[in-house]
Amino acid sequence: MPRNHGKRRNAHSRSGHPQEGGSPAEHRQKHHSGPRHPNKGHATEGQGVWLWGIHPVEAALANPERKLIELLATENAASRLPAGAPRPHIVSPKEIDTRLPPGSVHQGLALRAEPLDPLALEDLIEDGVERIVVLDQVSDPHNLGAIYRSAAAFGFGGLVLQTRNAPPITGIVAKSAVGAIETVAEARVVNISRALEQLGEAGYHTVGLAGEGEADIAQAVKGAGKLAIVLGAEGPGLRPGVARACAELARIPISAAMESLNVSNAAAIAFYEAARNSFPGA
Repeated sequence: MPRNHGKRRNAHSRSGHPQEGGSPAEHRQKHHSGPRHPNKGHATEGQGVWLWGIHPVEAALANPERKLIELLATENAASRLPAGAPRPHIVSPKEIDTRLPPGSVHQGLALRAEPLDPLALEDLIEDGVERIVVLDQVSDPHNLGAIYRSAAAFGFGGLVLQTRNAPPITGIVAKSAVGAIETVAEARVVNISRALEQLGEAGYHTVGLAGEGEADIAQAVKGAGKLAIVLGAEGPGLRPGVARACAELARIPISAAMESLNVSNAAAIAFYEAARNSFPGA
């Protein structure tokens, strides 16, 4: 289901230190409705953001919170659009190429749309989101998109990012997320440590993935009614202050032959362990 919140506010084992993965703020506000248009897939004030590929575009078209600006499709891709989709501008694949970052795999479909405004952390709490992901300066857009995808797959309804030192939600993130940016609510906070304190005060068990964690991740998340899993940046992992703000640090047991896991892989394992307590048959 597309995310549709009535109110919005702006706002690892050794795998606790995930490997490099590759390539204000807290005021209530309504969803902005002015047109926007990006430069090569990035959000630019007043210009929108490009999304591309079948799954990201179809998910955005299905999200009532998205303000659509321009839909481009090849003849073949247009024939695969769902019933009720807006009429696209029929263009050649090369015309779509000129609108997007080099190498974008667009499958003949690209959409320019209003970015979704982030929530404030208070919105996630008040809306009853029981599974939340907190990212401490994860910077690679492909990793961020993969984390969105795993969050959606395993029942995590909110993802918290810092207002600074975190990437914008661009088309690259959306393509890696395969539509999940439309269903997992984004929240932005000024201070990650303070956000973890707020979550703890609201009854969330906050678990940070870190190599020095005493419990393994399965033990740490077992039985948690409300849960926030915290992941650190590619390479350095959790910052010391953020680690101290977690109620518990946990590790993912891995072979001694491998020092760490990519942050998006570590996230998927942690989300799965949490989901085993929540999903029948998981």
